[in-house]
Amino acid sequence: MLKKMRWRFIGAAMAAFTAVVLTLLCFVNLWNYHSVTSKQDEALTRLMEIEDQQMPFSSRRGALPFDDWSHFSPEVQYSLRFFSVHYDTNGIVSRVNQDYIASISESDAETYADAVLESGKAHGYESGYRYLVSTTEDETVVLFLNSEREIQTMRSLLWITLAIAAVCLAVVFGLVVLFSQRAITPYLKNMEAQKQFITNAGHELKTPLTAISTSADVLAMEHDGDEWVHNIQVQSGRLSKLITSLVALSRLDEENPFPVRTEFSLSDALWEISEPFGSLAQAKGKAYTQDIADGLTVTGDRTAIQQMFSILLDNALKYSPDGGSISLTTQRSGKRAEVTVSNTVDTAQSIDTTRLFDRFYRADESHSGAVSGTGIGLSIVKATVEAHGGTISVRQEGCVMMLTARL
Repeated sequence: MLKKMRWRFIGAAMAAFTAVVLTLLCFVNLWNYHSVTSKQDEALTRLMEIEDQQMPFSSRRGALPFDDWSHFSPEVQYSLRFFSVHYDTNGIVSRVNQDYIASISESDAETYADAVLESGKAHGYESGYRYLVSTTEDETVVLFLNSEREIQTMRSLLWITLAIAAVCLAVVFGLVVLFSQRAITPYLKNMEAQKQFITNAGHELKTPLTAISTSADVLAMEHDGDEWVHNIQVQSGRLSKLITSLVALSRLDEENPFPVRTEFSLSDALWEISEPFGSLAQAKGKAYTQDIADGLTVTGDRTAIQQMFSILLDNALKYSPDGGSISLTTQRSGKRAEVTVSNTVDTAQSIDTTRLFDRFYRADESHSGAVSGTGIGLSIVKATVEAHGGTISVRQEGCVMMLTARL
């Protein structure tokens, strides 16, 4: 459990840091993309003004005739590489302007322009070019601006930021792993103190409780049928069971609560606890069925696993209504054994299945005593399953509650 707690802390810390890093990474790259495309779109808009003037291209060699280049570096007006394709009102290419680019042929220019018009977009990227579409009464102009350098810059920034993010995540992961033990030390000390208190209190309470139980038994023999003596016996039994459960639960919080594990027949272990349980269910007027597959084996603490399924069956017996039914079924699911204990429940009873394995949670939150219990049993079940590397789940279908353990 302590190892799991440490890795949960590491996971939570890394998830928070990863979220921050990804947010910054997205912000930087989106801001860069917006900045680059905004400048390109502004350049395209100004270039489109030249196209609208329909000046002879031979007169436009060298610096572009813009009145205001304050938003651009001084070299931009000499370094822009662009071309345009003009369509008449019938959608036929009327002319192709290539005065400011040498790497594109007329047929390639027409191919790019046709693809842009088919897409129906007014601006975007096409094969390394940023384009802008302008439509007037007389013609449609598709203007392309060479953006290979800008695209390469954006890609380089993306890879650089990804590399930096990866390095940061690796460094932070190492630091979190290194200092995680120190971070959870106060919590571990509190848990250890709590466990020690429960163990000591259990031992201290058992001595007087044993004396009370023994005295009650003697009184019961002398005063047979006395209601007060019977109540003492019942309540001292409940208290003894509670103390035993608390001590068992505190031991399950240890790193390795079951150091000695052997391979055994789960089928035989379930038969041993289920046979007497059937008679008990019948005595209380409830139907009990079982379907235990042969040949199921698991590796673990046989006594703890038997106790776990005894708790599940006892819980099903307690919370099933009069005349209800209980069942135990098993099956092989891959390499795991799957055991399901189900019972009918009162549909009027509200059961929060998300809290069912919480310590001290009871479906009867009023603690009226209609159903005796401590609210620890299912917590012990979950801790036992997880200590054996398994899982347990609960689901309710109508008036049937099903708890499935996978070992």
